[in-house]
Amino acid sequence: MKEISFIHAADLHLDSPMVGLEKLPEAIFSRIKESTFTALKKITLAAIEHEVDFVILAGDLFDGEDRSLRAQSFLRTEMLKLEKCEIPVYIVHGNHDHLNGSWVELKMPQNVHVFGSEVEKKLLLTKNGAKVHLYGFSYPTRHVFERKIDFYQKVPGADFHIGILHGNETSGNEHENYAPFSVKDLQSKDFDYWALGHIHKRLILAKQPMIVYPGNIQGRNRKEQGMKGFYHVCLHDDETTMNFIEAADIVWEEAEINVAAASSFHEVFQLCQSTINCLRKQNTGTLLTIHLNNLNLAQHDKKGVQEELLELLADDGQEEENFVHVVKLEIREQLQIDKKHLRMEAGFYKELFHIIEHYEDYDSPLASLYEHSIGRKYAPKLSLKEQQELLEHAEKILLEILLQ
Repeated sequence: MKEISFIHAADLHLDSPMVGLEKLPEAIFSRIKESTFTALKKITLAAIEHEVDFVILAGDLFDGEDRSLRAQSFLRTEMLKLEKCEIPVYIVHGNHDHLNGSWVELKMPQNVHVFGSEVEKKLLLTKNGAKVHLYGFSYPTRHVFERKIDFYQKVPGADFHIGILHGNETSGNEHENYAPFSVKDLQSKDFDYWALGHIHKRLILAKQPMIVYPGNIQGRNRKEQGMKGFYHVCLHDDETTMNFIEAADIVWEEAEINVAAASSFHEVFQLCQSTINCLRKQNTGTLLTIHLNNLNLAQHDKKGVQEELLELLADDGQEEENFVHVVKLEIREQLQIDKKHLRMEAGFYKELFHIIEHYEDYDSPLASLYEHSIGRKYAPKLSLKEQQELLEHAEKILLEILLQ
């Protein structure tokens, strides 16, 4: 019975600038800046330990089209380790590290195979005699809206057929439709595995065959919560087994703490400490956002509580492997709002709610940001979910001010 094993990783975003985190303590920020490199080392280590037949890196290896020399040098060093172990690596470049960027190129070792701008097939003969056809393409420019999936065609003559695609599944609406495809599109190709990239959330879209987003290997902001990593995949003639391997050196977490029963500031502090201790992870740093629910503001000053708690909760063990650092503390009050009553009480509220319910102009306030070259690079378009969350947050702030 023929079988192969490989590593499937994507969205490494090496040397990501970690924008907006500069004000964190120096020791923590320094570690965050190194976190994408640390995560890549774990890919290399896992490939060698599991003696895999090959490694797939499904796009956005670099964070920007300029591909810093430091990031390229680090990647090359890790690829050399795999070359010594005779492990080939198959790479496609995505929208962030497309082929039309401007960079000083460092030549990768012979075991690294990079797909070109058109869909192509590469043949691998494993040490155990299995023949593998790998199909993929790299983005020629940043924006690829073409249905590249139409150019993936199964070529007979291999034991296993694996598609590598950096793109967006069309049923999702939170991302731009780069190289769009549907699950049915992929299933119709009769491949044995689809190694996807582009979506930073870990997702298994189908099991017949396995169609997989491994997510990115290191979260870079509060939206990319939880442990990140990659998959070790084993393909047999009639079975696929997958093992998720954690890679992130820093994880982002959020915690909801109900402090309604707390009668003093000290009790609130203890509840926060207890939550922090529960979230502490071995050999992994944590950046934590805390939401305090139902705080009794009649006894406590809101601003004072936030400032004092953040100061007290500042982790003394910032140099420790398993630090927990509170990056944001938000107090949520249960504001009882009867919109129906407010609409009847005053025409102002009726008009306000009407504007909010029909608001669609999200782009104009951010136009100057998106038109700026640097702003456009680090501030992607808001998803529909993010737009709705911002609108709901703005409505809450307005009503809190108006009803005080």
